[in-house]
Amino acid sequence: MDLSNRTVMIVGGTSGIGRELARRFAAAGSTVAVGGRSPEALSELSGEGFGTFGIDVTDGASVASARDAVLARYPELDTVVTMSGVMLLEDLRDPAHFEAAEATVDTNLLGTIRVIDAFTPHLVRRGAGTFVTVTSGIAFLPFPPMPSYAASKAAVHAYSEALRAQLDGTGVGVVELVPPAVATAGQEKVNPHALPLDDFATEVMDLLGTEPTPREILVNRVLVHRWAERDGTYDELVAQRSQALAMLPSRQEQR
Repeated sequence: MDLSNRTVMIVGGTSGIGRELARRFAAAGSTVAVGGRSPEALSELSGEGFGTFGIDVTDGASVASARDAVLARYPELDTVVTMSGVMLLEDLRDPAHFEAAEATVDTNLLGTIRVIDAFTPHLVRRGAGTFVTVTSGIAFLPFPPMPSYAASKAAVHAYSEALRAQLDGTGVGVVELVPPAVATAGQEKVNPHALPLDDFATEVMDLLGTEPTPREILVNRVLVHRWAERDGTYDELVAQRSQALAMLPSRQEQR
């Protein structure tokens, strides 16, 4: 992927990984627009020179409106990154968890699908372009305290594979970004081993710039997750990660 001359829309780019990638694409020479829900964050990014657009991926009308605004300003758009996501703890022994599960699936999976559906006709008409979907190492190695997060990201992986197959021959590619735990959005507070954001972004941009661009962007830190089942370490690692269930409030009350 030529990173120096693209027109990129990053949906969910107002914080964390998305915002850092926006800055990296811009530094490489690309034109970058960012979409998100926070007016304050969008204002800050506008001050940095980014095109900014309000968008709520759980609302189909909001997605369609943002798409129209983006394409009116950037008719040459060729890259769409779907970054929006939420990570919520769930106690599956408590039926009240369903609200978190519903919000997670609506944002992470259905939100991704809404954004892809909105921009697919434009990219197909161009005959060239790229979707970058964002999953997680947790898609391949579940983190039991966040079951719907794991399920939603596994679903985005499967959806990305199917999308790639269906868009074959159109000139539109699909690249799946698979982050490990990255030191952003509070991850650094709960996981001392989280990968520094700067290191992660540097590795991602290097991988995106390779020729041909990999179907999956796998930084070194996520390989243990991605290939756990193949390498025979899956059961052991899931058991280790299950120890984190102790962080659930109900488990703490039982102590």
